[in-house]
Amino acid sequence: MIVDLAKKNLIEKARERPDLVKKVIDKARREGALAALDAVRSKLDNPIPLGYSLAGIVEEVGRDAKGFARGDRVACAGAGYANHAEMNAVPQNLAVRVPDGVSDEEASFVTVGAIALHGVRLVSPALGHVIAVIGLGLLGQLVVSFLVAQGCDVVGIDTDRTKVNLAIARGAVAGGVPGDDCVEMLRGVSHGHGADAVIIAAASPTNEPLVLAGDIARDRATVSIIGLVRIEIPRKSYFEKELSVVVSRSYGPGRYDQDYEERGRDYPVGYVRWTERRNLEAVLGAIARKRLDVRSLITHRFAFENATDAYALISGESREPHLGIVLTYPSKLNGSSVAPAVSRRIREVPPASSGGTLGIGLLGTGSFATSVLLPNLTKVTGARLVATASGRGLSAQHAAGRYGARVAADLDELIGDPTVNAIVISTRHDSHASQAARALAAGKDVFLEKPAAIDEDQLRMLREAVERSGRRIQVGYNRRFAPFARAVNEAFEGRKSGLVMQARINAGRIAAGNWILDPREGGGRVIGEVCHFVDLLSYWAGAKPLRITAHAIGTDAAYAPDDNLVIGLAFADGSVGTILYSSMGDPSIGKETYEIFGDGRVARIDDWRSLFVTINGRTRKTRSLRADKGHAAELVEFVRACTDGRPSPIPWESIEATTRATFAIEKARIQGALIEL
Repeated sequence: MIVDLAKKNLIEKARERPDLVKKVIDKARREGALAALDAVRSKLDNPIPLGYSLAGIVEEVGRDAKGFARGDRVACAGAGYANHAEMNAVPQNLAVRVPDGVSDEEASFVTVGAIALHGVRLVSPALGHVIAVIGLGLLGQLVVSFLVAQGCDVVGIDTDRTKVNLAIARGAVAGGVPGDDCVEMLRGVSHGHGADAVIIAAASPTNEPLVLAGDIARDRATVSIIGLVRIEIPRKSYFEKELSVVVSRSYGPGRYDQDYEERGRDYPVGYVRWTERRNLEAVLGAIARKRLDVRSLITHRFAFENATDAYALISGESREPHLGIVLTYPSKLNGSSVAPAVSRRIREVPPASSGGTLGIGLLGTGSFATSVLLPNLTKVTGARLVATASGRGLSAQHAAGRYGARVAADLDELIGDPTVNAIVISTRHDSHASQAARALAAGKDVFLEKPAAIDEDQLRMLREAVERSGRRIQVGYNRRFAPFARAVNEAFEGRKSGLVMQARINAGRIAAGNWILDPREGGGRVIGEVCHFVDLLSYWAGAKPLRITAHAIGTDAAYAPDDNLVIGLAFADGSVGTILYSSMGDPSIGKETYEIFGDGRVARIDDWRSLFVTINGRTRKTRSLRADKGHAAELVEFVRACTDGRPSPIPWESIEATTRATFAIEKARIQGALIEL
């Protein structure tokens, strides 16, 4: 599916994903067509790892991963984790040990088997049930095997009679192709009732499998959809028979739940008997006990270096019958069954560059780093990207190749490279402070994406590293560097009183379970994003915040209270400001609007595309085709400071004050009290 989508042109991609087209249109309205075009190009340029089902040998075990040891044989699942690659980092709940008697080749089918098994569980099969399976490819054949093991009478249907015959050989009692009278066939097997359940394992651009399922099902039967079909339910047959339709969500409970998949939080077995991990274990158990035969489904084997030939077979470029296709890897790495533990020596690091070219090491190659930071950084005169490092090797490799850099294993290797003078850190929020502190201690200047820290302990550690090292640190508070933000400062130059400032942020929703919302990983939206707006108001005021209030929506609302709130700030120079931050708005409306009042003057910024400054009854309007939030300018200033030997463009005292203010906002929201800083 991914390969097919990649081959389509932009118009065909748009037809496939109208939901994403709407997001692009909304972005164009807010930030301009050029910004939307850049975002689309960046997204399409990022590679997607292929694969989601594998078996291999454990190289290293994470600190909190239980039940595994180096050298264990394991089977792993998950798109983006169980990739077609020699080395993968897989979360605990997406890996299971392979039983003795199950070969690596058999175990590599674990995820495909779990997808089939979960689709079967959803129809509650029982001894004597007549169940039809539409679509007898790899998934369909596995479904047939699981149903036969349950004592069901299975009827297989496919457009390819060879696959029908294979299903019968695997235990189906009957089978047919669409040209056969499938309705009569089911009546004959079921004593005239029809199928107790229908499982659709077909791939079809139309709803024909759903139409057929409605025709062959008995009264009040269940239809389980595990294949990729157009879900347009024909009302007449489904209404008259009162059929139940369930769309199988991949390989079981836990799928797409980041707490379960990434953070290892299991579901109690008494409440959720068959999680995705327990389904994976059940598949391997069925293979070990000879209840499931996957070896006979293998039609092709390809060495990994010939993987493109395997994809050519699947995508139809090479016209040859196929079913189960296995990629194989060298059986030994570096002369042993398990690769040796990685050993690294940290080299002595010279002082950062002063004058000349600044060598940059990038840690973290996620979406923001590759779509915003890197394109702007590589345009800065006097900077050169030396190396990239990331927890996801594919994105690090792609970014390095695109900009003529090399790939480093991790932060230690970046620190140990004498040609790297400064580290740009764009990783998940909980790691920011510790990674920046290590880089500073090694004598590197640091550009750190916001936030600086997510709690007081991290902030204290980072402050000590800054003070001890004497190196520069700049946090990615980009908005203060935007041309319109600086124009506002100029408009109020020489003011004799404090400012009254308002920021209205139509932030948009973040899906539940996203790491940003996790207080231990992302810090939440106040610490992770509201810091931008606290810094911007502090910049305009030219002073630190002293007093803070925060009021959130009621706890009985359908939205999270910590990302729908009104914040009040009083600054040391007498200025005051409010930040109205909400995830409840319509995303087609602009995201950011600012109004600033003082000394008889008014300034307004709309989504960084329009600036209005009114003085003495006259309004000066400035418009831009592209929203400029200061991302390019902040990197230019950072590089100049490093190469010219100047202080950081944002003083540490300001970074610390903004970070403490976000902690105070959370405290004020929870306690409902005024917080003094």
